[in-house]
Amino acid sequence: MTATPKFYIVKRPAGNCEILPLAEPSQRIAQLEEQNPSIIEKWGPYDSPEDAIARRIGLIRAGKCQPQ
Repeated sequence: MTATPKFYIVKRPAGNCEILPLAEPSQRIAQLEEQNPSIIEKWGPYDSPEDAIARRIGLIRAGKCQPQ
C-alpha cells in the first residue's frame, strides 16, 4: 500500500504562496520548516492538488498571499 501525498501551502517572505507535496509519511511539515526557515505561514494538509489550488486561490482573494 503506497502512501498518498499530502499537499501544504506555505507562505514565503515575498508574500507568495507555494504548494508543496509531501509524499513520504515520515516527512513532516515541521521538518520542512526546520530545513527552510523562510516559511512564514502554512496551511494544510490537503488530500489533492486541486484542493490545495482552490485553497490558495481563496488565500489570494483574502489578501493573505500574493499571486505569482
